[in-house]
Amino acid sequence: MRTVLVASDAPSVRAEVTAIASRPDIQIQEARSGPAVLAKVAEDLPDLVVVDLQMGNMGGMAVCLELRLEESYDNLDHIPVLMLLDRRPDVFLARRSNADGWLVKPLDPLRARKAMQALLAGGTYHDDTHLPPTIPIASPAP
Repeated sequence: MRTVLVASDAPSVRAEVTAIASRPDIQIQEARSGPAVLAKVAEDLPDLVVVDLQMGNMGGMAVCLELRLEESYDNLDHIPVLMLLDRRPDVFLARRSNADGWLVKPLDPLRARKAMQALLAGGTYHDDTHLPPTIPIASPAP
């Protein structure tokens, strides 16, 4: 049984992620604040933390940084973090906090499930659906 900790102060986000992640082999836990995430991690050591970037006075970036800090002190094994972002420019924050993956809301259940599976398998997931399209630039004529 794998454990996924879903953290958001918005009940709708917690419910949506819980519905997406629910499977017979997955146990879902919930947290409503950053400090609650840290307490649950210390208590239960989940296999994955899915955290909302915008959350009260200790959001997803602060939670992820704290987990990485504890990991660097050898106080904690690596726990993958999937960060839920509000907008594409927030990718910078997810990268800076060493999140293993991120998704830009609104959540697409297929992408979210794929991201969680990738992180539970030890990989990464970087949502690129909101990237601007690339336009090929014609090379100048000789």
